[in-house]
Amino acid sequence: MEAGEKILENELTESMASVRPRVEHEEVRRVPEAILELRDVSFSYEMRRGGELRVLEGLNLSISYAEFVGIIGPSGCGKSTLMRIMAGLLKPKSGEVIFRGKPLKGPTPRISLMFQTPALFPWYTVLENVMLALIHERGLTKRDKEEKAMAFLDMVGLSGFETAYPAELSGGMRQRVALARALVSQPDLLLMDEPFSNLDPLTAISLRREIETLWLNQSLPPSSIVMVSHDVEELVEMAERIIVLTDRPARIAGIIEVKLERPRQRRSSEFYDYVDRVYTLLS
Repeated sequence: MEAGEKILENELTESMASVRPRVEHEEVRRVPEAILELRDVSFSYEMRRGGELRVLEGLNLSISYAEFVGIIGPSGCGKSTLMRIMAGLLKPKSGEVIFRGKPLKGPTPRISLMFQTPALFPWYTVLENVMLALIHERGLTKRDKEEKAMAFLDMVGLSGFETAYPAELSGGMRQRVALARALVSQPDLLLMDEPFSNLDPLTAISLRREIETLWLNQSLPPSSIVMVSHDVEELVEMAERIIVLTDRPARIAGIIEVKLERPRQRRSSEFYDYVDRVYTLLS
């Protein structure tokens, strides 16, 4: 193992051991400076028979460093389109996206996107799928990339499955592979598009806890997370702010700051006060 990779592995081990499940106030983590901004962003799709389908209209949104933001809205309102714009995969029709103080011109390894369904290549092993995220790292040898990918697979609980193929894994394990691949480039911003919607409840709970643990540990990637979900309780449990969108063309209906201590108790009356506030904006 290269010296640099040995240091990385030691740091990851020590960092995971030092994570605490509770923080007194979530705002302690947040840094006011914006990591990503949407400035008057609008988007529409060209229809085959002519005309445009307006999806997003004049969105202004700021994501701070070390912040966990949830996004919810009616089905088909453009949430996935918004995530792709934030990832640099789509260019807005008007407005601009600012990432780390500069216009976002396209995809960058500093932003990772997890899809609803794990986008894994079936002919690649688990290790090879994760290593794909390091294709831009030309300064690393193949062995360096393998060691780094294995460290992140171990982080998500998949040590020993490096040579397995996606078809040999359960749905939850495939999503863990997707998470390892999203994190291996050590992004500043992780975007998640309904990452738990296709998982069974127990697996979803486990994966939610792992992601929250990673985010709470400031020495591990990512710094900030934006997650789209249709599950209101899931967002209240995980997010610091919840952005509620209107129907298409989507605008911001309201923003709710969730000021609950972690770990959050789903059965508490305070928890359901926030749930009710989100449903009120959705209706």
